[in-house]
Amino acid sequence: MINPAQPYASARSPICADNLVATSQPLATQAGVDALRSGGNAVDAALAAAITLTVVEPNNNGVGSDAFAILWDGTKLEGLNASGRAPAAADLKTFAGMNQIPALGWDAVTVPGAVSAWVALSERYGKLPFADLFKAAIHYADDGFQVGPKSAFYWQYAAKTYKDFPHFIEHFLPAPKAGERFRRPDLAETLRKIAASRGAAFYTGELADAMDAAARAAGAVFRKEDLAAHQADWVTPVQQTYRGVELHEIPPNGQGLAALIALGILRHREAPDPDTAEGMHLQIEAMKIAIRAAFDHFADPRAMRCTPEELLGESSLRAAAAGITDAACTLPPRVLPVGQDTVYLTAADKSGMMISFIQSNYQGFGSGVVIPSTGISMQNRGCGFSLDSDHPNVFAPGKRPFHTIIPGFVTAGGAPLLSFGVMGGHMQHQGHVQMVNRIFDHGQNPQAASDAPRWHVYEDFSVGLEAGMPAGILEQLVERGHSVRMEPLEHVFGGAQLILKTPHGYVAGSDHRKEGQAAGF
Repeated sequence: MINPAQPYASARSPICADNLVATSQPLATQAGVDALRSGGNAVDAALAAAITLTVVEPNNNGVGSDAFAILWDGTKLEGLNASGRAPAAADLKTFAGMNQIPALGWDAVTVPGAVSAWVALSERYGKLPFADLFKAAIHYADDGFQVGPKSAFYWQYAAKTYKDFPHFIEHFLPAPKAGERFRRPDLAETLRKIAASRGAAFYTGELADAMDAAARAAGAVFRKEDLAAHQADWVTPVQQTYRGVELHEIPPNGQGLAALIALGILRHREAPDPDTAEGMHLQIEAMKIAIRAAFDHFADPRAMRCTPEELLGESSLRAAAAGITDAACTLPPRVLPVGQDTVYLTAADKSGMMISFIQSNYQGFGSGVVIPSTGISMQNRGCGFSLDSDHPNVFAPGKRPFHTIIPGFVTAGGAPLLSFGVMGGHMQHQGHVQMVNRIFDHGQNPQAASDAPRWHVYEDFSVGLEAGMPAGILEQLVERGHSVRMEPLEHVFGGAQLILKTPHGYVAGSDHRKEGQAAGF
């Protein structure tokens, strides 16, 4: 039984309806609802919302993004990996002497996969004509939209970050203030071309020519042939059973497997109140082990040296659980024995179809590269590669990088139960663990689970706590040996969107840390 109580500070209530859409931006949510009211299904709603988000929330995603999805089609669960690959002519020697790939410029650009996700999902599952999914996005690009307060806040940083990119300045600056109208006519034309050609213009036509020409002009190795070679892949999600439910994630190159590892450890322990130091300590320790596994092993599946099944080996997870004591582990965490900016959305319809969908530029507006006269801002997912030649995630041509963006899905006994995600880079797998714990161990409703203050394990395995934590938690975690601090930056803790299936319909929550909205009918 899901508890309807709202024990945490929030101005939002859970939303109950037969058809629901939850996104990080209200205009996108309404585009999804409109698709449902027009006779579309959950996939149509998700795609209409995702395409609209490329216009109204460009600081987190765009036409030049990557995407992943997990969906329940009414009878089975499907996964889609639409992440792009490094250019075929790319060379590791380009980065000789560097510790990491530069975040800005063409060297960070991989093939954008989001458009291929829209096409693949629409072709296999959509009910509405593909072009109809673009109506709201084109309207807002042509006529303008009023920029939301959180988007405006992060947009302000763009002027400094991208000051050396003239096409970015031309398209996105000066940064609008909250409530100001912003138009994107170049992107409107690009969306029309994608809609009319079912994506062909982007991967083999005139938009591909424009990306090729921009790369050549900049002396970059990205080519039209890289776009033409791209394909989105249907994949079988990996899963972990946890206290009567199953969490499903896209297998690597994404980091969702880390959430499964953490829950695989936690299932061998009791589940203390998540608002106590004991409960947080246990989850944090399990998450540290999972993060270490992600850092050590996750990569393009063709390059991984161990399988997800090996990393989810029951004996090693049980041993890891037994090794967690009342004190924080010494760093780095034990190794499992084996043989930064995004939009997330979810939709569900009365027929039972549910979809968990995520797309992202990676960091803010991405690489800073904007293709002239198109409004296409190119992602900087290449930053996800390692430059360590001995690492499975080392940069290589034609290879997919390690990805932080992950859609989540929970079933119970093979039936759909929860479609959810927690956008926000390194927070995402941690957010999945915290949502599953709160909803399925402690019966919290989706909005309450989202509203609860969060913890965050940083890349160095120190811990950040969000404002609103119960009194004394920080001191108690310090006593257990954690390196812990209060984290004032809201975006560190991500943003959740959730839809839970109940015997009577759906219940949704939308994170107050974003501009978002859950709505339905």
